[in-house]
Formats: sequence, C-alpha cells, structure tokens
Amino acid sequence: MGAVLNPLAYIASRWSPSPRIVQRAAFAALLMSVAIVVTGGAVRLTGSGLGCDTWPKCTDDSLIVTQEQGFHGAVEFTNRMLTYVLCAAVGWGIVAARSAKPWRRSLTRLGWTQFLLVMGNAVLGGITVLTGLNPYSVAGHFLLATSLIAVTTITWQRTREGDDAPRPRVPGPVRRLSWALIVTTVVLIAAGTVVTGSGPHAGDRSEIKRMPFDWSATAHVHAISAWLVCALAVAMWLVLRVVDAPVDTRARARDLLVVLLAQGAIGYVQYFTQVPEALVAAHMLGSCLVWIAVLRVALSLRERTADPLAAPAPALDDAKLSTV
Repeated sequence: MGAVLNPLAYIASRWSPSPRIVQRAAFAALLMSVAIVVTGGAVRLTGSGLGCDTWPKCTDDSLIVTQEQGFHGAVEFTNRMLTYVLCAAVGWGIVAARSAKPWRRSLTRLGWTQFLLVMGNAVLGGITVLTGLNPYSVAGHFLLATSLIAVTTITWQRTREGDDAPRPRVPGPVRRLSWALIVTTVVLIAAGTVVTGSGPHAGDRSEIKRMPFDWSATAHVHAISAWLVCALAVAMWLVLRVVDAPVDTRARARDLLVVLLAQGAIGYVQYFTQVPEALVAAHMLGSCLVWIAVLRVALSLRERTADPLAAPAPALDDAKLSTV
C-alpha cells in the first residue's frame, strides 16, 4: 500500500544511491535537455515541423507516425519520442535525489521544477503544431527549453554542494558583473529567437507565417548583443585575475571565452553563407553551451559545503534548506 500512496518514499526506504549516482542522474537530465534542443532544431531545419499533422496524436487516426507521412513525419515523431527519454532522465534525477541519504529537499524541488518545465514545453510544442508553427510560439518553445537547461545546470552543480548558505568567493562587484553577464546573455538568446522567427527556416515546406521584422536588421541586433556578451566575458576573465579568484573560477571564465569565440565564428559564417542548415544546427548547440558556460561561471563565484552525500550527516531541518 505504501508503494501506491507514496512511491518515492517507498523507493527511498529501499535504495540509497551513492553521491556519484545522484550526480550522474543530474548530468543525464542536463545532457538530455541540450539534446532535445538540438533534435528540435533538426525538425525545424529539415522542414519537418508539421511532419505530424496534429497533437498529441501524429494524425487524427494514428497515435504514431504512418508510412504516408514519410521522412518528415519520422523526424517529427522521433523528436516527440525523445521527450519521453528526457522525462525518464528527469525522473531518474528526482528518484535519486529523493532516495539519497540524507534527503535533500532542495534537490528534489529542483527535479520537480525540471519536470514542470518539460510538461509545460510539451504542451507549448503541441500548441505550436496546432497553430501551424506560429513563430512566437516557436520562440517561446525555445526559451522554455533554455529555462530547462538553466535548472538542470544548477541542479548538476548543487549535487556537488551542500545546503548551507552560499559563501562568496569573490568581491561583490564581481558577482554583480556576473549578473550583468547573465542578463545580457538572456537578451542575446531572446534576440536569436527573433532572428530565427524572421529568417528563412520556417520549419515546414509550406507557407509559414514569419515575424514581421527585417531579417538582416534583427541579425545585426543579435550580433551587437553577442559583442556585448563577449565584452562582459572578457571583463570577467580579467577581473577574476586581478582579484586572484580561485583557479577553477578563472578556468570557467576561460572556457566561456573559448565557447563564445567558436559560437561567434559560426554565427558570422552562417550569416555570410546564406544560413546553411548544418551551421544553424551547430549555432543552436553553441547557444546551449554558451548559456551553460555563463551559468557555470556565475555558480563558481560562491561555494557551499562540498560533497554533502559523501559521508553520513545529520538530517537538515527546513530552516537550513535554501535554494540557489
């Protein structure tokens, strides 16, 4: 009866995952949150956005793809099925976090936040299909996926920390610079959705409504945002050296610069080569990696107790539990 009424508690009473398993579960959710963005891009770039005629079924009469829908139907249906793989990864993270000893409610809450984002994005994806790939719905679909990447990145970091209050590792002005970097990166990503929404890759071979903006102008705004992010990233790297920040923090700032350099190169090449599909896919992957790198820099500017699950510890009461 307990397994039915509270399955998570039932599993937790019979399984105690190691810290490494909890960390791997969190990383699997992060990996799949990036993979679903890349495969979603493949759907768009192959013109398969309406490969399945409706949602949640693939056709009015079939839950799965039919032979008549051909290649585009197979691509769209495969991406839909990967949502279940993502759900499995998120579910594994929730179960592992709930079963860890001691139970860390903060990790469980982050896991359920991931689940809600996945479900919300699945519904928004269905609305996108039902509205004939409305570009604003498509943009929202990508931004929700970006939010999921943020939560999975934070969760992965938190699996290697305790639940004590975070302690700063750098002066206050440096932390404020990191917030400026995060906000500017969000603007950059949002501007990228406008470029896509007004650009040539509508997601289907039929006539799809586009955002009423000049594509070249939006691309230039996106480029300006990218240069601003790069300037802030360089400033962060220099400031961290000046304040003698920890080695791992400076390494993350360096990694961010490398990812930004690669992403910028891809962006300019695709602009001057008429936006080929392969480069657009690489740019979408780069967008995810830039976002993760920015968040990892910000997360490295503070610290909590390391490896909280590595050794037995007294249970923490609710007052000591904090969010990121």
